[in-house]
Amino acid sequence: MLMGLAANRLHHESTEGALLEFLRLAESGLREMDIGFHAVGRTYDAITQFGMLQDYPQLKRYPRGSRGGLMKLVAEVVGMPEPGRTLDGAIYLIDPVDPSSIFPEALALKRQCLIHSKPFLSTVASARDWLEMERIHAGLPRNPQADALHAFEKQTIALIAHDALKPTMLDFAARNFDLLSRFGRRVGTGTTGQRLNEMAWSKGWPADTPWVDRFNSGPLGGDAQIADLVLDGRCQRAIFFEDPHVARQHEADIQLLERAVTTVTYETVCTTAPQIAQRWCDAAVLRSHQKPGREQG
Repeated sequence: MLMGLAANRLHHESTEGALLEFLRLAESGLREMDIGFHAVGRTYDAITQFGMLQDYPQLKRYPRGSRGGLMKLVAEVVGMPEPGRTLDGAIYLIDPVDPSSIFPEALALKRQCLIHSKPFLSTVASARDWLEMERIHAGLPRNPQADALHAFEKQTIALIAHDALKPTMLDFAARNFDLLSRFGRRVGTGTTGQRLNEMAWSKGWPADTPWVDRFNSGPLGGDAQIADLVLDGRCQRAIFFEDPHVARQHEADIQLLERAVTTVTYETVCTTAPQIAQRWCDAAVLRSHQKPGREQG
């Protein structure tokens, strides 16, 4: 497996940065899975400067972002004809107040991951959750250090979808109804929330009890309301099916929710591609039937 790797300056300028914390937590698991990285210049430099991933042959340096490194990752998410130049996804730890996080190449990296159904991991929690998901699919025992990410009964999950993907969200929720029902709370916006409740009632959920707590529709501020939950630590996971092919009339509200997720990088997992969300659900079910193995990060 080959991933792009980048982090905004805040996340790699000191040993307390999110990039270094992620590698400390996940290094043994990354080595176990033999995951390769194409790392943008300063991200690579910070990894070597702070002595992380030592003697790791799967780490390759790309140019700095200002010299096209992130643009190269975008092209490799799409896929290049040369051997070893097609990425399976990207870890891009975002500082939401860093201007480079909204440069065209940064936005394109996420968009192309969405289009090609590849993981785009913008928080430490998302990257750790993805690593555990891939370990489970590889047949490895669950890692006890990831148990907190899977304590669903104590968590709130947001289920959100753009108009073109509302049917996809309904199908996804119906297919994974038992798993999603394990969460302590489910929240959604406007029409999506209502349709999810109707689906749940058709499956026998008590008719006088909402399966999803509904907030306003996105254009009327529902994304901002859920962002408030995220910032207060009251929403730990967001499944947000974004449509990359259409203009979004309430773009600022959507960006606000995305910025909230990256602000609490250690606490919130965000998944935006339906295929990746399903892969996570499949792994979560498999994991729930496993006994814990030794800690891997």
